[in-house]
Amino acid sequence: MPMQNSSTIPTPDEHVVTAKEALEPLYMRLEQEAEMKLLAAAMRAGWSADEAMSAIDELRREELRTSTGRSH
Repeated sequence: MPMQNSSTIPTPDEHVVTAKEALEPLYMRLEQEAEMKLLAAAMRAGWSADEAMSAIDELRREELRTSTGRSH
């Protein structure tokens, strides 16, 4: 296999990880960043950290319910 520089896009035959394996660290980092920003915004608005985390958790549960077609 020829050496590749960092700007070269690998061909399908050169892939050594699945798309999920490649994207999962980025997804997790973005999710953590979003949670930190939501928490900071809620605390600036006067919520306690516990209240903010509870609200974020409820938003996630609601998102899961809507994405799976369930209501309440």
